[in-house]
Amino acid sequence: MAKAKTQYICQNCGASSMKWVGRCPDCGEWNSYVEEVISAEPARRQGISNASTPKTIGQITSGDRERFDTGIAELNRVLGGGLVKGSLTLISGDPGIGKSTLLLQCANNISMKYGTVLYVSGEESEEQIKIRADRLSAQAEKLYIVSETSMEIIEEHIRTIKPQFAIIDSIQTVYSDKVNSAPGSVSQVRECANALMRVGKTIGIPLFIVAHVTKQGELAGPRVLEHMVDAVLYFEGERTEEIRILRTMKNRFGTTSEIGVFEMAEEGLIEVYDPSRIFLEDHMDSKEGSVVIGIMEGTRPILVQVQSLVAETKAVIPRRTSLGIDTPRLNLIIAVLEKKLRIPFYTSDVYVNVVGGLAVEGTSQDLGLALSLVSSAKGKEMKHDRILAIGEIGLTGEIRPVNHVERLVSEGVKMGFETFVIPKRNREKIKQKNLHIIAVDTLKEAVSLLF
Repeated sequence: MAKAKTQYICQNCGASSMKWVGRCPDCGEWNSYVEEVISAEPARRQGISNASTPKTIGQITSGDRERFDTGIAELNRVLGGGLVKGSLTLISGDPGIGKSTLLLQCANNISMKYGTVLYVSGEESEEQIKIRADRLSAQAEKLYIVSETSMEIIEEHIRTIKPQFAIIDSIQTVYSDKVNSAPGSVSQVRECANALMRVGKTIGIPLFIVAHVTKQGELAGPRVLEHMVDAVLYFEGERTEEIRILRTMKNRFGTTSEIGVFEMAEEGLIEVYDPSRIFLEDHMDSKEGSVVIGIMEGTRPILVQVQSLVAETKAVIPRRTSLGIDTPRLNLIIAVLEKKLRIPFYTSDVYVNVVGGLAVEGTSQDLGLALSLVSSAKGKEMKHDRILAIGEIGLTGEIRPVNHVERLVSEGVKMGFETFVIPKRNREKIKQKNLHIIAVDTLKEAVSLLF
């Protein structure tokens, strides 16, 4: 019998070394190498199919039209239209954010519509899951629950029950007897994910696996896990707030720019079909340091409120704090305001917040952000109420056009906005009549017209 060997594996990126090193040469992480035992048994073939035969592309049937409807429209939107047969989807998020709640609701809906569904939990007992199911009214007759952490037994359950859909909660608690490392290690996560991928592809069932996150909010475990799965979803939001955002980080079957919006309630997660109304509520009137901006999340226009606070400071280095806005983008806008409008921000702390906890991406929020900073710095409100600002700011102070401005304006009209500040080069795209539109070319022009 061959003697088992050991090697050191980075728990962050999965790199291996025959000896321990303090800092991983691949990812730069400190003290991440852990000694793991390498099985002395010869490696077995681990292909997706033992009888694979090359086919022409015309002989292959597309599975895009055979997607599973999860019964949750916001989840279907994020997935690209539903679950694809044989797909492996990874969902992560902070503890207590609602991952298990969302998946149990999804499992109940699929079971009621398509048949057998298997929910495997490695963290909770069957009784604990039953308590949550009663609260969510998840009582599908063919929804099977099992508490198990052995990969071999889980695979046997899947092949025996032959479910239409399966959930593994979570991948960090599952272990395989083929690997001598502890559950959650790089070797165990890789082996268990490989086993689940083989089962899902060969039987043709979609699988959802839950993964933990680190203190920094990043996906725990090796990066190889993200490369193996077909889709990576991230569930974000503050546990003290009711709004939850489901965002796509990777999707082989759809776009990665869509988001799903949910509201946490006693009876579970409720879909939010009109997120602009949730994020704005009663904040449409102009106030000092407050401006409503329009952004596109995939195919969905969303209006959110940006609040800025510019406070004088005696500190040598002023503080720049932003929540929901990229800090480098904030620094860029402040630099343009200082250079082109001569507004001294170097003696003030600047705080920026996007109401509702949404992380804003892109450049269409630049004009609204700049106007909120000017409003707080000057201590003045804008001349008009119910203003929607859309536009990108260049380094020379010009207001550059943005995409989908007509859809953002239409969303503003639906929400009751009366004044729209947009780039002048986007003015011709607005076909609606009887709108108060302020088209501007430069940031200086916009400030002079609004203050």
